[in-house]
Amino acid sequence: MQVILLERVAKLGQMGDVVDVKPGYARNYLLLQGKALTASKENIAQFEAQKAQLEARNLETRKEAEDMAARLDGQQFVVIRQASDGGNLYGSVTTRDAAETATAEGYSIDRKQVIIRTPIKELGLHEVEVHLHPEVMVTINLNVARSPEEAELQASGKSIQELAAEEEAQAEFEVSQLFDDIGSAASDDDDGDAPERRSAEPSALDDPRDS
Repeated sequence: MQVILLERVAKLGQMGDVVDVKPGYARNYLLLQGKALTASKENIAQFEAQKAQLEARNLETRKEAEDMAARLDGQQFVVIRQASDGGNLYGSVTTRDAAETATAEGYSIDRKQVIIRTPIKELGLHEVEVHLHPEVMVTINLNVARSPEEAELQASGKSIQELAAEEEAQAEFEVSQLFDDIGSAASDDDDGDAPERRSAEPSALDDPRDS
């Protein structure tokens, strides 16, 4: 199926290009999202008549996208989720979650602009793409944690595995200290309670007549 693109589409073409695509992709995405028109003579003529207007609108929206990109690129957003001790989430973080979290921080993003290449199912820092415009893309980081305190530690560069190892090591140290304290106290008790030993042998100074 042939369509004429009304804007740049990644890996497909630039505005005004007539391209061949699968009918399902055209109907369910390109035509539905207003990114293309079927390449009929009437639609091609309509595009040519509106080309200057479309290009001007594209430049305007791209400038707005570039302004937001300058503020948004590289930002980190905290997403609080429940997870197991091993760091596996009870569910996953979605594009909607990413968009809502960023919007709550003052960046107006639609979930359709967010692309998560690898499903987020674990705690930690995850890179996510945000396509603000067909020609403008930025990367943000989602800091997925069980609490704000954990998120702060992850932001400092520590993984959930490292945090768990540190907690385990601290617990083992406290247990060993407890046993050391108990052993030391028992030793002190043994030394203090030892009865004074008296010699069974009579002293040379003892006078048998005194008995």
